[in-house]
Amino acid sequence: MTADGATPRGRGLLVDFGGVLTTNVFQSFRAFCRAEGLAEDAFADLLRSSPETRAKLRQLETAQIGADEFGRHLGPLLGVADTDGLMGRLFAGIGPDLAMIDAVRAARGAGVRTGLISNSVGTDIYDRGVLDELFDAVVISGEVGLHKPQPEIFLLGAERVGLEPGACVFVDDLRENCAGAEDVGMTAVLHRGPERTLPELERLLGVELAPVG
Repeated sequence: MTADGATPRGRGLLVDFGGVLTTNVFQSFRAFCRAEGLAEDAFADLLRSSPETRAKLRQLETAQIGADEFGRHLGPLLGVADTDGLMGRLFAGIGPDLAMIDAVRAARGAGVRTGLISNSVGTDIYDRGVLDELFDAVVISGEVGLHKPQPEIFLLGAERVGLEPGACVFVDDLRENCAGAEDVGMTAVLHRGPERTLPELERLLGVELAPVG
């Protein structure tokens, strides 16, 4: 029971990586665009407007193509001549979100089963030592051949932490991924910063998490 007498809705915490355990990925994308002399939302606008680019991204996320091939696709569309290491440059502006990392660590320490469900981007942004410390199970799209928001990847995440989907709370910074989690019965939290997410997780999980700041 929580402090207000309500029954917690989840005892599993499944989270995204980029944009949840890290700082905002879209800020990193904007910084890349500014550095390349582009409109700061050029990359995000391309993802929204180009079905071909979204399809290429799905291939990247499921390891059907590599980061270099995706970069060669992006470069001409963005007007970026140097495509070497383009994906690394796109993500160069992210760093760890220590409040969220501490919260996952606190949840696991309180007995909540914890898992990662992440769409990989063909660049090595995962610290495996940290993942082993934080999570009971890890599901990365490029390793399992599935991607969010496919229902199968959420079901696999729940299976790997040993829980039914309905016992899991899922956190992501993209609405479509939250909707995918809800479609399989999870409770989803749309991440818009730890100051909003952590109180909601405390309510849903019935545990005290690390304070923001």
